[in-house]
Amino acid sequence: MQTVETDRIVIVGAGLGALYAALKLAPRPVVMISPETLGEGASSAWAQGGVAAAMDAADSAQSHAADTVKAGDGTVDHGIADLVTQEARAHILDLTELGTPFDRTKDGGYVMSREAAHSFARVVRVKGDQAGAEIMAALIDKVRQTPSIQVLEGTMATELEVTEGRVTGIAVEAADDLRSLPVMLRGAAVLLAGGGSGGLYALTTNPPRIRGQVIGMAARAGAMIADPEFVQFHPTAMDVGEDPAPLATEALRGEGAILINDLGERFMQAVHPDAELAPRDVVARAIFAQSQAGRRPMLDTRDVLGEAIKTQFPSVAEACARNGIDPAVEPIPVAAAAHYHMGGIATDEHGRASLGNLWVCGEASSTGLHGANRLASNGLLEALVFARICAEEIAAVVPEGTAPLINLTFEEGGNPPDPMAVRALRETMTSHVGVVRDASGLKTALRKIAALESDYGSSMSFLNMTATATLIAAAALTRKESRGAHERSDYPEAFPGDGERSRLTLNDALAIRSQICKETS
Repeated sequence: MQTVETDRIVIVGAGLGALYAALKLAPRPVVMISPETLGEGASSAWAQGGVAAAMDAADSAQSHAADTVKAGDGTVDHGIADLVTQEARAHILDLTELGTPFDRTKDGGYVMSREAAHSFARVVRVKGDQAGAEIMAALIDKVRQTPSIQVLEGTMATELEVTEGRVTGIAVEAADDLRSLPVMLRGAAVLLAGGGSGGLYALTTNPPRIRGQVIGMAARAGAMIADPEFVQFHPTAMDVGEDPAPLATEALRGEGAILINDLGERFMQAVHPDAELAPRDVVARAIFAQSQAGRRPMLDTRDVLGEAIKTQFPSVAEACARNGIDPAVEPIPVAAAAHYHMGGIATDEHGRASLGNLWVCGEASSTGLHGANRLASNGLLEALVFARICAEEIAAVVPEGTAPLINLTFEEGGNPPDPMAVRALRETMTSHVGVVRDASGLKTALRKIAALESDYGSSMSFLNMTATATLIAAAALTRKESRGAHERSDYPEAFPGDGERSRLTLNDALAIRSQICKETS
């Protein structure tokens, strides 16, 4: 394998965490590995709701932390919740300074939205539902102006090189359909900030390339993984046949939109005291139950917003128009779709993974903030806080200096994942490891994943996907209770008291999978 040595810090990913960390590391030389052009293909750019932060004088970081702990259903790390919520305000001010055009009131304050499971309106937004895209645009502009940052667009990471428990390199290849032979890139340190796992499911709101590869890559290298069974399903993905599914932001329900079925019945009031603003897992299961009963669930914005939805929530309006829906006069069909992975690469409070010289921030990480069910709009906040933490930790061990630009030459001979195998994997995850799970389905999933891996495992990228899928299904099978986003129909109750976080390696998950396969052989 061709090897390239550099003094640059290697950042895998091009979303909010990656961009923010790169800026915080300046003037230390950085190289970002970005499969697409900056601003395209990152989940951060698709985030509609905004960033949760206690900006109102009547609100507090303590209240924000309490809501985070409550939503997380017993498995949130209280220290991490306190840390992240205490920092939230400073990061909003920092993003404002960097040029993010947050919605402001006439007197200069921030326009705040209330989202599910928040006790206060504390979600800072941009142009209604444009927060992710606008924050990304501001950061990309700064990154483009920062000479210490090099961005290798059209490049993706596939494998970590580990020597004596320490990450010493990262294999990268061309990100096009044909891929390329890998090149081993050895830098000063490695930060993984490459997204979650939603695209492992056939019904998802995530960008097409977000399919668990970064988590799987670290797991295959031996990193400890935490809470992989906890996958959040967004209740109101638009059920219009698009892949990925467009998102009808939770802020619509914050404005007063209601959920009805095709009979016009409002069903959330009988499910939870907070009705449409119940925690996401509760709303997702209620929507899933309506679908399973043959009653099509829909989001009704007509009375509360009417024509105003088209100016206040342009992303939603555009997706509706694209699919022949006028939300001012008809409800929007919705379904529960894989949206955010609470689990991921286990990190400590300094963003360090279990492997040396490896840091992780953003959705690929599992810091303990989200517990069993992420509080709405805490995802972008966590990415910001831990991007800053990781940058400072890396800066403490990598001295300032300069480094020449990296010139990679990719050679033909790549091994891209087979599209039919990817489709089969995604359908398996949606059918058997979805909103509601049971032992029979999870065992079926593990057997199918093993078969796909056996038949199509020559692609490193596909092996990264199946590694993450195996971890999710194995941990879900092991957790014989229902907690947060993890719902077991055969174990409908939660264990008494606070829950425990899952921690397992890929070898642990593979042992479980192997045992399941032996049971039917």
